[in-house]
Amino acid sequence: MIRFNDIAAFETALATLPAADTAARDAATARQSQLTKPPGSLGRLEAIAIFMAGWHGVERPRVERGRAVVFAGNHGVAARGVSAFPAAVTAQMVANFTAGGAAINALAASAGLTLSVVPLDLDRPTADFTLAPAMNAAECLDALNAGAEAVGDADLLVLGEMGIANSTAAAALAAASFGGTGADWVGPGTGVDAGGVARKVQAVDAALAHHAGHLDSAFEILRRVGGREIAAIAGAILSARHARVPVMLDGFIATSAIAPLALATPAITDHCLAGHCSAEPGHRRLLDRLGLSPLLALDMRLGEGSGAALATHIVRAALAAHDQMATFAEAGVSGG
Repeated sequence: MIRFNDIAAFETALATLPAADTAARDAATARQSQLTKPPGSLGRLEAIAIFMAGWHGVERPRVERGRAVVFAGNHGVAARGVSAFPAAVTAQMVANFTAGGAAINALAASAGLTLSVVPLDLDRPTADFTLAPAMNAAECLDALNAGAEAVGDADLLVLGEMGIANSTAAAALAAASFGGTGADWVGPGTGVDAGGVARKVQAVDAALAHHAGHLDSAFEILRRVGGREIAAIAGAILSARHARVPVMLDGFIATSAIAPLALATPAITDHCLAGHCSAEPGHRRLLDRLGLSPLLALDMRLGEGSGAALATHIVRAALAAHDQMATFAEAGVSGG
């Protein structure tokens, strides 16, 4: 397992990304050309199978240890009235996850995923990032390592989050990574009214102004305007890449975790699939900037990894077709 003992270790890991296994990918591509169907007729299912083959390093990959991980954290910026719910809801929802009563519990089970919930210092919110960095360096490294540790032996990693006010942090991360103002990235999140949206915009703009001149690296962006659960997702993505584990991203908040990494090293998205495009307006814009095309668009905006878990069914279907279909030669069908 990779570990980020200091900022230099994080930066080195980000700068030394392993690539997919081209031989396995080529073998999977060759197999697709021999299956009993017109070339390309299964569309993105074919591309998904080849993608998975490259990262698993085998011609006919399977998902046998799919894992969903939900990271939870609290945000100091919540005090600015940017959420429709109080910060106490984060811990209450973690209890709900643990009891098996949330949407992600049902959706992960239906997709054959084991589910882990990782609460991160819920009694100690990050600092209000309009006034100070959300985390100091040690806190950010701790969160990154919590994410790295959660990868385990997964062969598909589904990433989700829970954290009141974290859509405000996600908007700040997107703006710090790809430019724009709060108005370009802020949405209703948990369902705030127009006044709540205005407060979110003000908070993002205040954060960008306060940290101007310091948002110059992936680590600094994460620690200054992110949150513990978002940094943990970034750590999990980076750790998964070094273990060659494909990642399924969830909505706007989970996707925002990769934005600072992609700003520094665009190739970080190569082992990632976008599970869905959420109803949060900034998500489509962020996916476009990252060059990721979502598998689903069902107007979901729950978080928790819910859309990513649902998209796992698509991956399983792609791998089933890739593995179980007969070739032209096996079926005695002309045209292969």
